[in-house]
Amino acid sequence: MGSRLHDLAVEHLGSRIVSGELEAGAVLRTEVLEAELRVSRSVVREAVRVAQSLGLVESVRRVGIRVLPITAWNLFDPSVIRWRLESGRKGAQLRSLTELRTAVEPVAAELAARFAPPELGAGLMGVAAAMRAAGRAGDAAGFLELDVEFHRSVLRASGNEMFAALGDAVGEVLRGRSSSGLMPAHPSEEAMQWHVDVADAILAGRADAARAAMLRVLGRTADDVERTWRDIPRAGWSGTEPTA
Repeated sequence: MGSRLHDLAVEHLGSRIVSGELEAGAVLRTEVLEAELRVSRSVVREAVRVAQSLGLVESVRRVGIRVLPITAWNLFDPSVIRWRLESGRKGAQLRSLTELRTAVEPVAAELAARFAPPELGAGLMGVAAAMRAAGRAGDAAGFLELDVEFHRSVLRASGNEMFAALGDAVGEVLRGRSSSGLMPAHPSEEAMQWHVDVADAILAGRADAARAAMLRVLGRTADDVERTWRDIPRAGWSGTEPTA
């Protein structure tokens, strides 16, 4: 029960900040949070500690708990990504993550083709084949988890530890797209073939082909979700975030 109360308190605080319900500069009081959540002071303090670790708030002596602007947030943390995707600001988050993936994942595929051992390429081929089977069978949940595994594996296979560290963020955006109804009900044969093409090029050591195939995958991703951010201005670095 204590763990569940803690998780609920973190979700309550984090989602309200990330959604913009609690704006940057707002000051919260521990006793108010206790009353809102009907939990003990220790639970609130632990939730605030987690929020501080994510860059969402700071404790100011004799003032209270101050909400920080987006420029302070840990934007790569999976919880922050999930809260943004669940909020009215999901369009801006999807744009940022899609652009990040387009910049990183084709390079990761190229590096994997150059440096990954054959067993990693063979493993990717197995995942791509399983994705195709799940997609054709209409197993949306199975396809989603295989898709997450595929992209995380490519990032790891690059041999770049900073690329690999983006795996959780990519997993959250893929799951967030699915829960938001932004994944096609039935994956296209073309898109599934492109995943096979990425794996085949990595296994064969064809770096340029691996990069090009991953660019095709992410180009389709952008086409599928671009409507969510088409009319949203870019945030810049004013410390505020545009709404979707």
